[in-house]
Amino acid sequence: MSSVDVPPSQSSNRNDTFSVHRPSATFYTSIWGDHFLSYGFMTHHKGYSFSFFINECDPVEEVDAELEQHVQELKEEVRRMLTTSVENVSQKLNLIDDVQRLGVSYYFGNEIEEILQKIHENSYDLDDLYTAALCFRLLRQQGYNITCDLFNKFKDGDGKFKESLVDDVVGLLSLYEATHLRIHGEEILDEALTFTTTHLESATNRLSPPLAKTVTHALNQQLRKGLPRVEARYYLSVYQELRESPNETLLTFAKLDFNRLQRVHQKELSELTRWWKDLDIPNKLPFVRDRLVEVYFCWSLSVYFQPQYSFARRTLCKVTAITSIIDDVYDEYGTNEELELFTEAIERWDVSAMDQLPEYMKVCYRALLDIYSEIHEKLVHEGKLYHIHHAIEAMKKQVRGYFVEGKLFRQKHIPSLDDYMSISLVTSGYPLLITTSFVGMEEATIDSFDWLLNSPQAVKAASTVARLMDDIADHKLEQENEHLVSAVTCYMMKYGATKEEAVIELRRQVNKAWKDINEACLHPTAVPMPLLIRILNFARVMDVVYKCEDGYTIAQGGLKDFIVSTLVEPVAL
Repeated sequence: MSSVDVPPSQSSNRNDTFSVHRPSATFYTSIWGDHFLSYGFMTHHKGYSFSFFINECDPVEEVDAELEQHVQELKEEVRRMLTTSVENVSQKLNLIDDVQRLGVSYYFGNEIEEILQKIHENSYDLDDLYTAALCFRLLRQQGYNITCDLFNKFKDGDGKFKESLVDDVVGLLSLYEATHLRIHGEEILDEALTFTTTHLESATNRLSPPLAKTVTHALNQQLRKGLPRVEARYYLSVYQELRESPNETLLTFAKLDFNRLQRVHQKELSELTRWWKDLDIPNKLPFVRDRLVEVYFCWSLSVYFQPQYSFARRTLCKVTAITSIIDDVYDEYGTNEELELFTEAIERWDVSAMDQLPEYMKVCYRALLDIYSEIHEKLVHEGKLYHIHHAIEAMKKQVRGYFVEGKLFRQKHIPSLDDYMSISLVTSGYPLLITTSFVGMEEATIDSFDWLLNSPQAVKAASTVARLMDDIADHKLEQENEHLVSAVTCYMMKYGATKEEAVIELRRQVNKAWKDINEACLHPTAVPMPLLIRILNFARVMDVVYKCEDGYTIAQGGLKDFIVSTLVEPVAL
C-alpha cells in the first residue's frame, strides 16, 4: 500500500490548511472492462435467434417458437418421469439428484416435495451405503430432520465403520456429501466425514478417470457448500460419463435451460455495466475495488439465479457494489472527520446532507440514494414499503458499524476476539445483504423482516462464515496494513497462538456455524424455506470465493474461471 497527498479541496469542504496523507490502494483493475456491454439485443445460437428486452421490471425473453416448444416438451417429459410411480426407490432418488444437480429442479419443486415427503413417511430400509446416504442428503436438503442413526448399520461391533466399505468408492462419496448436512450432536457424521475423507483421498489414484475427477472435485468443493450455477455447469460436463444410462431428455433440457438463463443473466449484467459506467467509478474513485462483475456473480447470481428474481438480483448487485465502495472508503481512504460526516449523512438519509460531504463521497452517497429511490418506486406499487424501510435501516446499521470499527482500529487497539466479532459480524456485510436479498422476494413478509431484526442464529452463522473466511484469506494483507485487525490477529494475541493454530481454531468455528445453518434449514423453519436458501447461498459464496484466497479482491484467480463458465461460455449442445 503506497500513499499520496490529497489537497484539502478534495478531502473536505472545510478550510483546512494542510494536505491529507492517504493510502493509495493497489487493487487490481477490472479484468472485464466493457465486455458485458457487448451483449447486444440479439444473440444467435445453433440456428435459433433470441431477442431480449430489459425494462424497469423483469426481463422478457422472446425466443424462437420452434425452440420454445421443444423446451416445453422436454420439461413436461421430465415432469412425467418424476411423477411416474416406480417400485425402485433408488431409481427415483437418483432422478431427483440429477434434476437438482443439473440445475433445473426449480421447475419441479412441488413434484420433488411430494416424492420426498412420501419417502420420509414410509421410512424405507436402505441397505446399501450409496442409496442410504443419498436418501439422507436429499431429505435433509428438503428440510426433513431424518435421523443419522440409519448409518449405525454400516458400523462393526467395535463401533467403527466397516472396513468392507473402503472398496465402495461410490458409496463413500455419497456418505461424504451427506455428512456436510450434519447438525450439532451428530457424532456419527463427524466420524463419517473423517472416515470418508481419508479413504477417498487415498483412492483417487486407482479410480477410472471420470470417477477420479468427481472424487477430486467433491474433496475440493462439497455439494452442500457449492454455488448452484457453478455446480450445475460442472455436473453438465460430467453427467454422461458418470451415469451408466444417462437420461438424454433430462440432459438436453438442462443444457438448453442453462443457456437460456445464461442469456438472461448476461443481459442483466449488460444493464448493470452501463449503470456502473455512467457512475464512472473507476475514474472518480480510483482507490476502490472496481468489481461490478464479481459482485454480480458472487452476491446476486449465486444468491438467486431463477428468472423470477431478476429485479432482486439487479437491486442486490447495485447495493452490494456501492457498499463495497463504502467499505474501501472506511478501511483505506477517508479521514476521521470525513467518515464522521458520511456516517451522519447516512443517518439523515436526505439529499441535502451531501452539502457537507467532500466531492469523492458525494459520488457514492448520491448513487446510494438513487438506488433506494428506484426500489421505493417499484415497491410502492406493490404495497410493500416495509421492505424498503428495513433495507434502509440495515444500511444505516452497516455504516455505523464501519464507523465504530474504523475508529477502534485507528486507535491501534487489538480487541478481544469476542469484542471483535460483535462488531465485525455487522461489518461483514451479511446482515445488510441478507436483508436486501429479501426485498425482491414475494415470499418475504412483515414477519420475515421482523425475524431479521432479532438477529436470528442463521444470519449470525452466515455472518460468522463470512467474517472468518474473509479474515483467514486476508490475514497477510491486514498484516501489511497497520490499522486493520482480523480475527486471526485477535486470537493470536489473546492465546499466544501461532497463525497456523489460530487458523485451525477459526476454521473449527466456521464448521460450527455451518451446523447452525443446517439446523436452521430443518422443519419447522422460522421463515419460508426460499428465504433460508438465500442465507445458505450467501454462506456458500464465502466457501467458494474465499477458500484459498480473497477471490473478490484478487479477481484474476479462480473466480475468473467460474464467471467465464457461468456468464460467458454457453454449454455445448
